[in-house]
Amino acid sequence: MLQVGLSLPRSPGGAAAAFPTAEPAPAEEGSGTGPEVLGSSPVTIVVTSEADTWDIDTSSSCLGCGQFVDWDKLPEPQQAAQIPRDVLDRPPKELKRLAREGCWAGSHAGRAWLYPRLIQRVSCRLVTPDAPVYRDVAGRLFGKDSVSSHPLPEFLEGCPMPTYCLSPHGVTALKKILICVGALFPDITHSPLLPALAALLLHYSQDEGQCFESLARLIASNAPHAAYIDQSFLAHQASCMTFGDLASKHCPAAHRLIAGTAHNVLDVYSEWLCWLFPGLPFAYAVRVLDVFLLEGQKVLYRIALALLKLFRLSVDPAELQGSDIKAELRAFVSNIAQHVSVDKLLERAFSIRLFSRKEIWLLQMANRKALMERGITVVQRRPCLPLAVDMQNFSSSTVTVQEMRLVWSWIPERFSLFPPLLLFSTSQDGCSLQRFYTCCEGYEPTVLLIKTTDGEV
Repeated sequence: MLQVGLSLPRSPGGAAAAFPTAEPAPAEEGSGTGPEVLGSSPVTIVVTSEADTWDIDTSSSCLGCGQFVDWDKLPEPQQAAQIPRDVLDRPPKELKRLAREGCWAGSHAGRAWLYPRLIQRVSCRLVTPDAPVYRDVAGRLFGKDSVSSHPLPEFLEGCPMPTYCLSPHGVTALKKILICVGALFPDITHSPLLPALAALLLHYSQDEGQCFESLARLIASNAPHAAYIDQSFLAHQASCMTFGDLASKHCPAAHRLIAGTAHNVLDVYSEWLCWLFPGLPFAYAVRVLDVFLLEGQKVLYRIALALLKLFRLSVDPAELQGSDIKAELRAFVSNIAQHVSVDKLLERAFSIRLFSRKEIWLLQMANRKALMERGITVVQRRPCLPLAVDMQNFSSSTVTVQEMRLVWSWIPERFSLFPPLLLFSTSQDGCSLQRFYTCCEGYEPTVLLIKTTDGEV
């Protein structure tokens, strides 16, 4: 005889119990095809006039955004954005062209209006933390203690954390968001790109919750062959090796220069992402973000390759002998405005005939396999968070307290933060499979615990 059920707390006994670890699941998201919105709610396009474009007034506090920005440090004056009123209905190819040409460049309010809507189109996992989840978790974590009393997540160790033009209030918000990312995405073990993305998105977010939700959707993206953010040391190292492969093919002169100057070429290429974030000035970095939100990681490869080509054209190989090539590259990128405008940089980047997304993805997978064969693996660190189950008063004939602690440690923190609800127990509801499905219908996610008559759980 097999006794079946779903788990747990304060179960009055019984061989099994069932309950969700969170509220009922939201409606399923879109499939990710076509011009329709891919997020959890449709985007409403408000037509304000019969004109082909409308001006977004940057004097109105940037549509509620900009509270995290130190405006004295913003490098360029803001302008009214001439954004086509049907921009979100444009075909993907046309939308990419507009972003590459800087249709909403130079307008804080234009980006603040458009970024959340573009990110809502990113296809991502069904259960992804949103703004209300962030507010709840942030309230739990920071309700009594200051942000400074909470350490930054371990996945940020050794990663640059640029703040760009954020105010002290914005820097504090940035740290809160990253701490909550660590709590709700425990599988992230290394992600150099995350801090820079969070800082840039915070410029164009109405509040911390909106910024977190945008970041969460990029983290949880499941679009085929279009990853946004590497989330482990293995994935990051594979992307560095992939960039090296692309550099040797598309920038042979620069590759030969680096190979003849540096002791370890891969060590130089391991900093390729830092050339962009935080290497590029803010005005350049945000233009990269414009196209990144539409095209994914492939854009970053393009920009870095363009920078490598420009670096080779700007230096004398004889003067580099004996110098620190990594430091020379960092200095070149930080002073890129002296060499080329952001429009010319993007033009050069998109003139490179790069592999397709699928081909780049296959190359990354091959590099990951090679790294794993060399012993580099994904190490998952899980933060210690208080359990939502009251273990002192916990009682069940299905599992012991020790087993329950183990089971609960396997559940992602974005669910285990919430107290569970008992849905089904064989001791209360009998052993009817139909009754089991009836009790659990509509609740997701759930935990199922089974205990055999031999005592195996």
